[in-house]
Amino acid sequence: MMTRLVSTCLAVLALCGGAATAQELPALPDAIKDQGTLRVGVRCDQPPYGFKDQNGDFAGVEVEMARQIAQWATGGQIEMMCVTAENRIPQLTAGKVDMLIATLGKTPERARVIDYSTPYNWGGSDLLVMKDSPIQKLADVRQAETVVMLKGTTQAAWFDANEPDVPTMRLNSISDALQAFKQGRGDVMAADVATLTVIAEKDDSVRMVNEPFAISVGGIGVRKNEPEWLAYINAALDRMAKENLYIPWIEKWAPEDKWGFYKASFPPAPFPEIE
Repeated sequence: MMTRLVSTCLAVLALCGGAATAQELPALPDAIKDQGTLRVGVRCDQPPYGFKDQNGDFAGVEVEMARQIAQWATGGQIEMMCVTAENRIPQLTAGKVDMLIATLGKTPERARVIDYSTPYNWGGSDLLVMKDSPIQKLADVRQAETVVMLKGTTQAAWFDANEPDVPTMRLNSISDALQAFKQGRGDVMAADVATLTVIAEKDDSVRMVNEPFAISVGGIGVRKNEPEWLAYINAALDRMAKENLYIPWIEKWAPEDKWGFYKASFPPAPFPEIE
């Protein structure tokens, strides 16, 4: 009898706690409420953040984040759009999506155009080379004939600012960049550490230089002058962290042997505040 009573009380407390947490979210802006659905730009070529699975469905940690925010905001009504590193901000500013959850590292240049949520992860960039490459450290990139990267990325901005004389090839997707690199059209590939870690794990003919650069935090992107919407998103991110939702999403979408790497990049793990 006592066990049943305790179980019942715990269940009631859990329900009450969930309701209290839900009340922490501020009022949903009328524009989103009237629209009735949440339109989100996500990556479709960046596992485990955002990608298309074998059935062609949206998948990944950031996709789970988008669905969770939609569950709280619109009862689960969501429209997701594939965006690239190059077109994601134009899609947002043109009003095609309401927010970006799309591996969007924070840079001063981007912050002049859009607003960022509080950060929800952090990471850096690295270089991928063939196993027998003479490039052993970041400074050796000056020896490269061509560095392959994506358009509109933090890597592209870093090379423009720090190594403007190094020849680069800028493509639209990770698959295009990797193909160009493996075909020898570039002798170095620059990308997010997380992306290159997955590639190097699957291909023993390549290696990472393992000297991270362009460290940045990632956040959700929204248009300028939408303070109510930004406040709602920040509250939703805070709730995700408090409810420890990132861990099961990582375990669902990331390779098991890389769980530690990704868990160190998301709450509750601490990460640097980088402007």
